[in-house]
Amino acid sequence: MPEVIRQLYEKVERIEALLEKFSPTVDELDRPLSIEEAASYLKITVAALYSMTSRRLVPFNKPGKRLYFLKSDLDAWINQSKNRTNDQIIAENKHRFRH
Repeated sequence: MPEVIRQLYEKVERIEALLEKFSPTVDELDRPLSIEEAASYLKITVAALYSMTSRRLVPFNKPGKRLYFLKSDLDAWINQSKNRTNDQIIAENKHRFRH
């Protein structure tokens, strides 16, 4: 039995090491991105991102003349823009009409 516990412990240590290696740190998530980096992250053109910022469709910071973006803000923006499935819409409407 002690051999099995040792093997499990070693596996857990390897998994923890992999998670530390590949998971982003808080600093990486909230490091300000340039417009070029943000456009690349969103997989759109810089021109498209400029257009979206001028129409205030995407969250950004402008502490002077330059635009900056936080990955955490962009991720939240993407998640809030999620479209509902047809099943979700039907379920919501059924719930509304019952009351």
